[in-house]
Parts: sequence; structure tokens; C-alpha cells
Amino acid sequence: MNTEDRRTVLFTSAAHGLVHTYELAIPILMTVWLAEFSTTAAALGLVVTVGYGLFGVGSLPGGALVDRFGSRRLILVCVAGMAGSFLLASAAPSLGVLAVAIAAWGIAASVYHPAGLALLSKSVERPGTALGYHGIGGNVGIAVGPLVVAVLLLWFDWRLVAAVLAVPAFVVVAYGLLVREEIDTGTGRGVEADGGSRDWGVASVVADTRVLMTIGFVLVLVVVTLNGLYYRAFLTFLPELLDDALPWLSDVQLFAPDSPQADQFDPASYLYAMILMVGVFGQYVGGRLADRFRPERALAAVVAGLSLLAAAFIPASATLPTFLAVSMLLGVALFTIQPLSQATVASYSAPEMRGLSYGFSYLSIFGIGALGAGVAGAVLTHGSPAALFGLLAVLAAISATVCVTILRVGEPRS
Repeated sequence: MNTEDRRTVLFTSAAHGLVHTYELAIPILMTVWLAEFSTTAAALGLVVTVGYGLFGVGSLPGGALVDRFGSRRLILVCVAGMAGSFLLASAAPSLGVLAVAIAAWGIAASVYHPAGLALLSKSVERPGTALGYHGIGGNVGIAVGPLVVAVLLLWFDWRLVAAVLAVPAFVVVAYGLLVREEIDTGTGRGVEADGGSRDWGVASVVADTRVLMTIGFVLVLVVVTLNGLYYRAFLTFLPELLDDALPWLSDVQLFAPDSPQADQFDPASYLYAMILMVGVFGQYVGGRLADRFRPERALAAVVAGLSLLAAAFIPASATLPTFLAVSMLLGVALFTIQPLSQATVASYSAPEMRGLSYGFSYLSIFGIGALGAGVAGAVLTHGSPAALFGLLAVLAAISATVCVTILRVGEPRS
């Protein structure tokens, strides 16, 4: 990569990490907010649901904005908006103000994935590798961010912690001012020239959507939706599943039993973070595969592997070595599919509609995919972990089948 490409990758990777740091800091802070605002789990759950819902639903209009106004400037607005929302949350005097802050975070964060992925897919000479590094940034945010928040809460007031979380965002904004706007590497045109000639409005978005929705792209949306359901269903209840599978974890203590820190220490959460962290290797592998092979072909193979790993998860819990091996392989494979999916979306969408294409894909992943948490909860309530992982195996098998279908009937557009 040249200097400009490395700068673009660093900027987007840092912003991506912040998005997921904030996303997963919220559940950790919820335990404090319940007491701080003297509210119920139902009321606070509704507040957070609205924020997460906006995060998913906002991807589609966010993608349309990317195609009109450019990625870099929208990423800057996104990161600054997330920082402002956490500053507002740190000063919230009531649950109502906190609700506004969480909703503002959801709106600001929703534009990131369409903007960041469009910038990388249109600006960098080796987009597959760039998407892999970008995914690594997201994994660091997913795994390390919440861990840092949990540790800070052991020693500092939550309001200070929330305010401190805003500081890295302002650093990323300052760095982002040095990054060029996206250039379509296939035509050499800047986004200003391309975007400035395009109409803006609902009718224009509808017209672009009709052009975008080829059979290949629709099938890609089916794949990313199935993968989103798998992702959310697996990760939402993984800490609880780790506790059940490895009961001795609850006996591990690093703090004095009567200390405040002991109440906050949960070994299963740290093992969970470790599983998420190994995903950085998957992101790297997925990025390299996307540059060397047709991404949908590699995606079919990796998703088929996810099906086999889901089927093996419960039998592997019979011994600690096999359980850890399958868990870590799942962590790697689950995140290998991300750059491959993103590269596949780019293959089946025209460059001038790249923002809108990623808007649809992340509406599917975070919007429809969010149903995976509810489905997993229902299966675990009325069934068993074995039933949940059987369902995950079926979802992945269907996804792999659709990938093969894309190879046969789809026509790449870029």
C-alpha cells in the first residue's frame, strides 16, 4: 500500500474500532445506569433498543447520503457525533436525557459502515486486504473496548468513564482531516465530480435501488442476512454458554472476596473477549482471500466451515482442550466472513451506488440480523444449547448454498 492508502486504512480502522467500542460499552454501563436513574430493566432496555434500532435502520439512509456527499466527511460527522453523544450521556441528569444521548449515538453510528466500506472499496488499490485490516480495527473495538470500560469502572465513576470515551474520537477526527476523499480506482474520478452530478431525493434513491437490485445482489443480501442472524445469535448468549459449559470459571477470583472489584469480575466475560480477539486473525485471512479468489467462492467455503463448527460445539464441550479449540476456531471463522462479505457486496454493486449497497447490507446485518438475539433467547428458554447450535448449523449451511447459487447465476458488476 502507498502512503495515502495506509492513511485511509488507519483512519477507517480506528473509526470502526470506536463504533464497536461504543456499541458494546453501552451494555456494560447499563448495570450502573439501572441504579443511577432508579429505573427498571424494561425501561432501560427500551432506551437501548431504540439506540440499537437506529444504528441498524439508519444504515440505509446513511448509505444514500454517502453516495451524494462523500464518505470521508460523513465518517468525520459520525465519529464527532458519537463523541458528543457520550459526552451528553456523561452529563445526563435523567433517564430522558440519557435516552436522547443513546438515540443520538445510534443515528451517528448508523452511517459509519456504508461510509467506511465505500471509502475503502473505491479508494484503495488492494481493497480485500484493506477490508481485512479494517475488520481487525473493528475486532479490537469489540474485544478490547468493553474490557477497558469494565476495568475503568472498577476504579472510576461512570460519568468520568463515559466522558473519557469521547477523547479518542476527537483524535480520530483530527487525523481524518488528513485523509483524501474517495477516488474510484477504476475511473480515477473523485467523489465530488461523481456525486455532484447526481440528483438528491427519495425518487432518486428509489431509482438507484431498482438498478441495484439485480438477482446477484439480492442473493448477496440473503447471505449477509443469514450471516447476521448467526453472528448475533452466537455472540449474544456466548458468555452465558461459557459459564454453563465451564462451571469452574465461576470459582476463579483475582480480587479479595469482600472487595468491590470482586463483584464486577466475571471470568467468562474475559474468555468471551479472548474469543472475540482471535477474530483479528480471521479478518486478516478473509481480506487476503478476497484479493486472491472470487470472494463469493471463498465465502461459501468459510460459511460451510461455520456450519460444521456449530455442529461440533456441544460435543466439543466434553473436554476443555476440544472446547477451547472449537470456540477459538469459531471466533476466527466468524470474522473471516466479514471482509469476504464486504468484498462480495462491492462485486455486485456499481461504484456510484456503493454507499447505498452497503446501506442495504448493514440494514440486513444489524437490522434483520438483530432478530438472532431474540431467536437464540427463545431457543435457549424453551429448548437447549444443542438446539441453538443445531439451528446455527442449518443457517450457515443455507448461507453456503446461496453463495454457490450466486456463483452460478450472479453477474459481478465491478
